[in-house]
Amino acid sequence: MVLVAIILATLAAGIGSVWMAALLLRTGFGGRTDSVGPQYLLSLAAGALLATSFMHLLPEAFEGQAGAHQLFATLLVGVVFFFLLDKAELWHHGHEHNHHGHGHDHPHDHDHAPVRTGGWTLVTGDSVHCFGDGVLIASAFVADLHLGMIAAISVLAHEVPHHMGDLVVLRQSSASRRIALMKVSLAGAVTAIGGLVGYFLLGQLHDGLPYFLVIASSSFIYVALADLIPQLQKRLSARETALQIAWLLLGMGMVTLLSGAAHVH
Repeated sequence: MVLVAIILATLAAGIGSVWMAALLLRTGFGGRTDSVGPQYLLSLAAGALLATSFMHLLPEAFEGQAGAHQLFATLLVGVVFFFLLDKAELWHHGHEHNHHGHGHDHPHDHDHAPVRTGGWTLVTGDSVHCFGDGVLIASAFVADLHLGMIAAISVLAHEVPHHMGDLVVLRQSSASRRIALMKVSLAGAVTAIGGLVGYFLLGQLHDGLPYFLVIASSSFIYVALADLIPQLQKRLSARETALQIAWLLLGMGMVTLLSGAAHVH
């Protein structure tokens, strides 16, 4: 009974939050790709990712038994790892571009079509984060069924704005909305894997969970600071700048409030 509840709840929280985010974007929340609207949604995404890392994942990690030195070292290694992963992805895209151009591309040809980061880096970080969410949901279900349901609903709630930002980032690096939705949905499905692993190996994973949370934090911090915020550093009017900052603060506020509600129990 508990195992079935864990599987259903983790699938609902992991994939359900992705589809709910896609539905909100489809109803026009994100605006047209050639309008100013997506810029504000990028601000929302940056705020949500930073708040998720600093107000939710890292505090959760530091509540465990792991030492601060080890956790900060893991955070540093994680940021460097995702930087290298990003470099590998950029090199791969550049290599493919040179093959298509038969090796005669002018050095400045790529300036007109900059390659944005955050593709597989974001999906990898999402998967780690969702795995941690699955373990947390399983832990709550093992303790009490009602507590497990509260935890699953809380995860669903605070993942929606986060996945909206993920979909916006991936749509910029992919021409297909379906591919972007599939990538984020696959990451969301990892929540169920985390739930299963957490159910069967809860005792063994308890000491390692803080490190999973810190690795997820490092990916979100890297994507926000290396990809999203640089895209927002444009010369804008005073009104557009104020709206940009407002959306950034809104993303932070949404995740902070929802994360706080998730910890009330």
